[in-house]
Amino acid sequence: MTTWLARLGAWTISLVALLGHAARFFLRLCAALPAACLRPRLIVDQLHFIGNRSLSIIGVSGLFVGFVLGLQGYYTLQRYGSAEALGLLVALSLVRELGPVVAALLFAGRAGTSLTAEVGLMKAGEQLAAMEMMAVDPVARILAPRFIAALIAMPLLAAMFSAIGVLGGWTVGVGLIGVDAGAFWSQMQAGVDVFKDVGNGVIKSAVFGVICGFIALYVGHESQPTPEGVARATTTTVVASSLAVLGFDFILTALMFGAT
Repeated sequence: MTTWLARLGAWTISLVALLGHAARFFLRLCAALPAACLRPRLIVDQLHFIGNRSLSIIGVSGLFVGFVLGLQGYYTLQRYGSAEALGLLVALSLVRELGPVVAALLFAGRAGTSLTAEVGLMKAGEQLAAMEMMAVDPVARILAPRFIAALIAMPLLAAMFSAIGVLGGWTVGVGLIGVDAGAFWSQMQAGVDVFKDVGNGVIKSAVFGVICGFIALYVGHESQPTPEGVARATTTTVVASSLAVLGFDFILTALMFGAT
């Protein structure tokens, strides 16, 4: 019994220490953002690396998610004689939930691991230590531009995911099944609110961008400077980012739509 309590206490202390260290790192990263904004070229380069190279997986995934939503949504709505509301179902599912969440999970798997591996290899090669020796803050020079790029890229990728998903649902519902095109678009336009639905989806994706970017950079910065440590850090990034996205998605959904 005593051993079990000791292990629980040690785990609690280590967890609190980890959260405190992560919070200090986040504050340090936020303090370096104004200096990083003075070098927009660095941010643009990271936007290309993070955002542009993620377009293929985001576009293809959004298209097939739209296909599945159109197919499954039609069969469900047909039971109640509401097949014309297929456009509304597809649009709300994407802009409220699937667009931000699935795009964030894909972002964590593609861009998050790249950021962790890049920063981890810089640490293993002692490039970060060399920058500190030359009085250059690696947080402001290396990490902050990548964090800003993740914050900007995530809402754009989520919006593209939702837009392509709506086109995929229209392709299956109107093109293959035969739902009336006018009813598809009119129901969607009448039922989707720009501020309540689309705006909350953008807020979600921005929060997910902060979460995924911070976890990727923090894990890479704190990884062990060995090949095994970098490999373990990339795995940790995917697992931690995915769990954090899903957990915060529930919290944000409860806050945004719980009263409606």
